[in-house]
Amino acid sequence: MNFNKEQLLEILVQVAPNRYLQALLIVFLFFGLAKILDVIITRVIKGWIEKTTFKLDDQVLDIFHKPVFLSIILFGLALATERLEFKEIVTFITLGSLKTIAIFFWAIAATKFLRLLLNLLSHDESRFKLVQDRTLPLFNNLLIILVTGLSIYIVFLVWNIDLTAWVASAGIIGLAISFAAKDTLANLFSGVFIMADAPYKLGDFIVLDSGERGHVTSIGIRSTRILTRDDVEITVPNSIMGNTKIINEAGGRHEKFRIRVKVGVAYGSDIDAVENILLDVASKDPDVCKIPEPRVRFRVFGDSSLDHELLCWVKKPVLRGKVLHTLNAAVYKRFIKEGIEIPFPQRDVNVRSASGDNQKGDMNKDS
Repeated sequence: MNFNKEQLLEILVQVAPNRYLQALLIVFLFFGLAKILDVIITRVIKGWIEKTTFKLDDQVLDIFHKPVFLSIILFGLALATERLEFKEIVTFITLGSLKTIAIFFWAIAATKFLRLLLNLLSHDESRFKLVQDRTLPLFNNLLIILVTGLSIYIVFLVWNIDLTAWVASAGIIGLAISFAAKDTLANLFSGVFIMADAPYKLGDFIVLDSGERGHVTSIGIRSTRILTRDDVEITVPNSIMGNTKIINEAGGRHEKFRIRVKVGVAYGSDIDAVENILLDVASKDPDVCKIPEPRVRFRVFGDSSLDHELLCWVKKPVLRGKVLHTLNAAVYKRFIKEGIEIPFPQRDVNVRSASGDNQKGDMNKDS
């Protein structure tokens, strides 16, 4: 059987002919319904939910428990107000106030629920890359602005306030702000997309298109900060970071970084011995990775040398300078010990005197 407001009023008229008593009965009736629902939620549904391993349902129940309870009471108060048949202005103010209270509590519940969803999405970076722990504060703030704006809009509709002038004014103000803060907005949106796309992350060693190299210490909404090897911090606006070529030395399949030790040996050297020495030097350095294994490549026949290259990996890009130093020193000492010559460019210069030759030819002519 369908039970609507008209049927309820007919029953109340039969029970209590006085409209004030009818209004009081309506209030008690809906308060009782709210209490019954509250008992069902707290004792039955909540007890059943607590047995599950999924924690999200507990939080959702806690968020919407209070708004549902209050909404039933407020609905009863609204029906009682209509039944009392006050003056039109009094009824309008009373119903508007009740609706505003309901909107307020539901807005708080919606904000909590959407924040809960954002936190849940931020833990699944494989599917929702835009929502991450570092972008969560931004989305929380945008969420508050969205819910607050929507709630204010609904409240205005409840109080029959014409929004045409307000919307037009907001559009003009928004347009003026967008022109005045275009650089800030460009950095803001670039920061969001950098966090979502993640071309680099905190701690990565990156090389900018302008040549600066260092590890990322901060990725903010407005700018990215890089600390160079000279302990100099560089702050770059995100609008520039989003539109420039960036080399991420810590990117790829792993954070390991390959270094190249270039060395040339004299012609006539035993290249097999050179290769063994280079591999032995690399294997004894504790900062050189065992996997991938070091390797040696005979690159080219140079003008004065046979050019070789030792290729090996270090665990992090920050170790590049240190390991290059130790490997270069170790290779030089081993070559001296093994009698392998590292040549340097040489040029033979033959000086011929043009005036002497001419003088000798003149003497022969005179004779």
